[in-house]
Amino acid sequence: VPTVLEGDNGCLPHVLQRVKNQGFAVIVVAEGAGEELLGESTETDASGNKKLPMIGEFMREKIVDYFRDNGEVATVKYIDPSYMIRSIPANASDSLYCMQLAQNAVHGAMAGYTGFSVGLCNNKMVLLPIPQLVATSPRMMKSNGRTWERVLALTRQPNTVEE
Repeated sequence: VPTVLEGDNGCLPHVLQRVKNQGFAVIVVAEGAGEELLGESTETDASGNKKLPMIGEFMREKIVDYFRDNGEVATVKYIDPSYMIRSIPANASDSLYCMQLAQNAVHGAMAGYTGFSVGLCNNKMVLLPIPQLVATSPRMMKSNGRTWERVLALTRQPNTVEE
């Protein structure tokens, strides 16, 4: 689903109207969203993972600029929870789940399997072939699918997808 900032169904006019009506708006942006606006990065982080565009900072700047251009003032509180979430201590359930994932990964490797990931499916630990796992991963959401319709219904945002 493309990120549409301006226009009749754009995100920015919707945010401005929401703030005028309610006095505030909460905006949640998925990590990796906005590649069509910011371009795909060829850089990698220290772990070798592809760096994703900084959509949160980009949106913060666009919102402030849009409000200013429309004679309004925006106070934007930008929170990037990625490191806050990763920095909390694991509870007992987290520790047990991680132990089970690790044990099953070792069992798979000791059995001679390669190219797999371990996961929980129907309350059973399973070995998942990475090629099939990646091939069916919902990196892109169907713009006319049920999940997108649920997002629109729950957030009450305008549909930016052209029919």
